[in-house]
Amino acid sequence: MLAFTIRRLGQSAFVLAVMSLLVFAGVYAIGNPVELLVNPQADEVERVRAAAALGLDKPIVEQYGTFLANAFSGDLGRSFVYNVPAIRLILDKLPATLELAAAAMVLAIAIGIPLGLLAGLKPKSWVGRSIMAGSIVGFSLPTFWVGLVLIMVFSVQLGWLPPNGRGETVLLFGIPVSFLTADGLAHLAMPAFNLALFKLSLLVRLTRAGTREALLQDYVKFARAKGLGPGRVIGVHVLKNILIPIVTVIGLELGSVIAFAIVTESIFAWPGSGKLLIDSINQLDRPVIVAYLMVTVTIFIVINFVVDVLYSLLDPRVRLGGAAAH
Repeated sequence: MLAFTIRRLGQSAFVLAVMSLLVFAGVYAIGNPVELLVNPQADEVERVRAAAALGLDKPIVEQYGTFLANAFSGDLGRSFVYNVPAIRLILDKLPATLELAAAAMVLAIAIGIPLGLLAGLKPKSWVGRSIMAGSIVGFSLPTFWVGLVLIMVFSVQLGWLPPNGRGETVLLFGIPVSFLTADGLAHLAMPAFNLALFKLSLLVRLTRAGTREALLQDYVKFARAKGLGPGRVIGVHVLKNILIPIVTVIGLELGSVIAFAIVTESIFAWPGSGKLLIDSINQLDRPVIVAYLMVTVTIFIVINFVVDVLYSLLDPRVRLGGAAAH
């Protein structure tokens, strides 16, 4: 376990270093923030002074070296627009994004796995066919269009749910959350479902395929031959064995949900880090963009590590050394 941890930490450090270089070079090569931050009527002297104040007058290699040195102490730069640490802006908005992503994944898991299991057990029934048809629809519909339809139906026409915002929040371990209040849950319902729809469809299809494959295995046939009930066969011998690829996908998709909740947050005006990223891109607030991307990369790395650990817990045959090799 110690060797595995050290090896993964080394891999993680390498990935972070490479990503920091790619992100920094890509972001800092686009546009000139000075043009947006200074008065359009400012003269060249004022523009040069502003560029020097932001550190933009130095070569990009030197800027990256300064960024890398500061990053080791947790300083990812100061926002050009708000003049506060970029990481503080990200962390202030991140709880809202994490709450939305977690709610979306809970919905996807709670609905997708049972439906996929049912479709796998009864593939030729009208129920199984309907579930698979619904999953295709879930794959095909654009997220922004689904969000707009949800607002039109449940907010405008029926008036059941609020169309935007986060609603009432309460503090949980010092972090504001909305899922503990009725108003917050009402605000969370539509964006969470909108973000969960694609992942739900993915889990339906993955679970169905795994169930169909598991039912053909000898250990399932042997369990039935011993006279075990359907519930035990499905719960112990089928579901447990198909959970390994499902856990992998859930872990990776959780990272993508956090990273790409931008569209949903924009449609429902959800005050998360994705909306902050859009605003920062429009304002060419480079430190905030870089900080957001680095935080997202770190989240992906942590999730991958957790998935490797869960591998070994779900199936003792899976060795951590083998998981790390992949």
